[in-house]
Amino acid sequence: MNTTYLRNITLLLVLFGLSAGSTQAQTTSTTSLEVPKDLQVPQGQNLLLKAAAKGSQIYVCKAKSDNPNAFEWTLKGPDAVLLNEQGQQIGKHYAGPTWELNDGSKVVAQVKAQVKALQPRTIPWLLLSERSHEGNGILSSVNWIQRLNTIGGKAPASGCDRAHSNSEVKVAYQADYYFWGVPTNKNVPRQTTPK
Repeated sequence: MNTTYLRNITLLLVLFGLSAGSTQAQTTSTTSLEVPKDLQVPQGQNLLLKAAAKGSQIYVCKAKSDNPNAFEWTLKGPDAVLLNEQGQQIGKHYAGPTWELNDGSKVVAQVKAQVKALQPRTIPWLLLSERSHEGNGILSSVNWIQRLNTIGGKAPASGCDRAHSNSEVKVAYQADYYFWGVPTNKNVPRQTTPK
């Protein structure tokens, strides 16, 4: 047999082995991004929406709760627009944390798990669970939200002291949000959770 042929077969077997071995990690149906185990949503959930967020994380300079003579930047909340895959604005993201779409639906969530981002000065990736809903649109069926692919948004490393108490700073950030749940009407697209 030809050595090039054998080398190509070996390469294919290695690649197949790598891809087969990585099937344990959850992937979204719209991207090949692997989600860390701690941030995977439970089985039986459907991907209802993927939205990109662009905006700011807002921090306030506050005294530490355990030491009133020391100060730190404390997250006030995000202020971002939500964009669909065509770059059109479909909603907004703000304190709560809350996501609100132009269809009138809204979801408020709480953090369940986080994983440190790979890039420095970048906010972590998150898994959040739903606390409350409003409206009848897409977000009314959301149970879980993943914040992935974050860029920027981390609090400044300095500049918070007694002289700057209660001052605010906005730090630019971007992220992808994946909204998971069980659709309650036929107008919501169904994309099943990968097994």
